[in-house]
Amino acid sequence: MVPKIRRGSRTHGLLVYLYGPGKRDEHTDPHLVGSWDGFAPDPGRDTSPDPKVTLARLAAALDLRVKQAGDKAPAQHVWHCSVRTDPGDRTLTDDEWNTVARRLVHAVNLAPEGDPDGCRWVAVRHADDHIHILATMARGDLRRPRMNYDFKKAQAECRRIEQEMGLRRLKPGDGTGAKTPTSAERFKAERTGRPETPRETLREAVRQAVAGAVSEAEFFTRLREAGLRVKLRHAPSGDVLGYTVALPGDRNRDREPVWFAGSTLAPDLSYPKIQRRLADGTPDEAPLPEADSGRSNWSPPARGRRTATGIAERAAVLLDSDDDEAAAQLVGVGEILDAVAQTSPAATRAELGAAARSFERATRSHVRAERADTRAIRSAARGIIQAGGALGRGEDGGTTAMLVSTLVLVALAAARWHSARGHAQQAEASRQTAEHLRAAYRQAAAAPMQALRDQGRALPEAQRRAYETTIRTVLPENRTRPGTSKKNDALAATLAQAEQAGHDPKALLQEAIAMRELGTADDVNDVLVWRLRRLAQLPAHPGEATRRPQAGTGRATPPAHPASVRTAPPASPRPAAPDPRSRPPRR
Repeated sequence: MVPKIRRGSRTHGLLVYLYGPGKRDEHTDPHLVGSWDGFAPDPGRDTSPDPKVTLARLAAALDLRVKQAGDKAPAQHVWHCSVRTDPGDRTLTDDEWNTVARRLVHAVNLAPEGDPDGCRWVAVRHADDHIHILATMARGDLRRPRMNYDFKKAQAECRRIEQEMGLRRLKPGDGTGAKTPTSAERFKAERTGRPETPRETLREAVRQAVAGAVSEAEFFTRLREAGLRVKLRHAPSGDVLGYTVALPGDRNRDREPVWFAGSTLAPDLSYPKIQRRLADGTPDEAPLPEADSGRSNWSPPARGRRTATGIAERAAVLLDSDDDEAAAQLVGVGEILDAVAQTSPAATRAELGAAARSFERATRSHVRAERADTRAIRSAARGIIQAGGALGRGEDGGTTAMLVSTLVLVALAAARWHSARGHAQQAEASRQTAEHLRAAYRQAAAAPMQALRDQGRALPEAQRRAYETTIRTVLPENRTRPGTSKKNDALAATLAQAEQAGHDPKALLQEAIAMRELGTADDVNDVLVWRLRRLAQLPAHPGEATRRPQAGTGRATPPAHPASVRTAPPASPRPAAPDPRSRPPRR
């Protein structure tokens, strides 16, 4: 149940709208379901020849005390609240809507129960799923009602009504959400053929422009390069005080651009908060981890995604630590999502864009990190953007799947972090992000995982049984029988390639499992495959991992048996593995 509150000054004009046909003839059977005394005239049930007279009578009755109060009445004396149920809720009766209206005007202190001097109000129903409450803000003693925090009080009362009436229970807000588009903005978008309102388009564009930006100048340059109008507000000293943006072609009735300040798009997009974000983490100051620098033949998008995968893993560990300092990591994860959505191949772009939009809500809460250092994670976002667009195939496509697989676990860690602090909306946004990321992962991983499974099935039977024995020993919850596994095929192929590159399969698998929890993974094997390939510096695209023939023989070199490789404890950080193609053939 969602309440929306507005203020106005025209009682009669609002009643004309409520009892009229609506802007698209959507109003059906407008009528009163409640009023301040239960005896207010109802233009919707009027049988007289001229219903306009009844409507004027109702407006006069509502405005009576406003006129009596004179200058003591507020200029914006009309309190208007629409209350809507969820599309999946049952249809409430008129009596139930009357109860809802009475509870809300009581909760916001307009007309407390038992107070004969409460404000006058009516509740009009013209659709199955919502009502409009109109109240005039002048009490019977001609004083103004005390209505501090009326929106929060209405929200809290709606949560109680949902529980008592068996309706869908929405998440309580905390005041950190972005402002939703107004009805006028939505109607204008429909009228002009836009898929979304300019406010929503600008919010996403500004968020993407700040992702990985190294300076204010770069941020403003990115906004202009995105095709936005940008206007800066300067102090007399010349320092920038703020900024506003507008979409080209979006104009008001006076043919002037419709400008939005960053703070009106989202709380964290105000100029001071963007300044603080840039100060907390300048990407160029954070060197990339040596272990993730990759091989020289990997494309820049692939290297950028590998680096981001390792940094995202560390962000998940920080979120699992239940430390308030992890709040800064959420902002950085949001930037990585924005970066990968901008540069992703067409097949995954829609789901990754939806994930980035969902996670935007998860990045904002009242928790503030006192020692925010987001240089590494913002550097990863910057690296992805600077590398440019990734292809949906080859190493680019494989590393996209590798990164998205990790981001699923990061989103779930964010959901747990928020849930532990009672951030219901942010936790739900994190879970929605995980669902979008899972869909994107299935699209990105289909080809490389199928190729890995084929390679695993092509292994000699003895080798495959040996690798499955290793898997069952290290990962005892895997109950698959030897020789019949489909889920283990990709993992077995990866272990074989890691062994061929000089790693001990069992030690490497133990290291991958110990990195962090696996309980939230949809497919543990998939997660381990990508961890192993990153740790061992194996190509993410299995076509590049096929065994190459020995010089002069034309025959493929089989991987050694696990028992024949000496165990070498993993180092931290792990140095980049040598290219298998440069290794001498095994005898």
